[in-house]
Amino acid sequence: MEIITTAADLRYAIARERINGKRVGLVPTMGYLHDGHAALIEASRLECDLTVVSIFVNPTQFGPTEDLSIYPRDFLRDEKLCRGAGVDVLFAPDTEEVYPAQFQTFVEPGDLASPLCGAFRPGHFRGVATVVSKLFNMVQPDVAFFGQKDFQQCAVVRRMAIDLNLPIKIVTVPTIREPDGLAMSSRNRYLSDEERRRALAISAGLFAAEAEFRSGERNVEKLVAIAKRQLETVDRLQYLELVDSDTLKSAESPLIRPAALCAAAYIGATRLIDNVTFALPTQQDKRL
Repeated sequence: MEIITTAADLRYAIARERINGKRVGLVPTMGYLHDGHAALIEASRLECDLTVVSIFVNPTQFGPTEDLSIYPRDFLRDEKLCRGAGVDVLFAPDTEEVYPAQFQTFVEPGDLASPLCGAFRPGHFRGVATVVSKLFNMVQPDVAFFGQKDFQQCAVVRRMAIDLNLPIKIVTVPTIREPDGLAMSSRNRYLSDEERRRALAISAGLFAAEAEFRSGERNVEKLVAIAKRQLETVDRLQYLELVDSDTLKSAESPLIRPAALCAAAYIGATRLIDNVTFALPTQQDKRL
């Protein structure tokens, strides 16, 4: 595995491989890697010939009161995971490499960035879209891999790639969970043992609604209410919304389009997000 810290060296290394016709996959991360990231790496290795993992804690996606300064970092641990997972290139730039002096150009996403997390984290997706577009330009991958846990982020990035004519396939990999259902997240390390037990209410609520959906329930209000009953033990429920998977606008009853039930909640001082998706049967499925 090659460790690279500058965009110039990265471009040279990738160009060297492209001469041999290799298909390049990118897994963008903020580090403190876990099995969820390992699943993204595995997906890249299955589809691509060269897998690049970027590690960069992006300051422009954090608000002034958010956890940038204490966001978990452990490069040696991340390097070990990447080596074990078969990563070809680990790109670990510093802040000055990504945002040089007098940097002033940002990517401004549209309506997809407004609801859900966007409503509570002003400027967050502006930072996400900007850093992802810069990574796309630095790496120039054929495919980029993102986790479903960050459902809105996936939607924003996919729209950005379409709108800016970026020749990159965006792949969403299903959420990886702990055995008890908790979605894997770098922020889980903030939780005490007692807080972690209470955090299970988030996935429990989503799973309860998912079970009702599979049983035939299509009323949006009922599905949200079922999930909300399980979420009473969280310290603060920031949002729980059932949205259209494509537009992220509030879903309407009865559900006739793919949708996602998305939640953000505080357990102690830790903000966690999660979601489940509801896929409706196709007409062909109904005939079977």
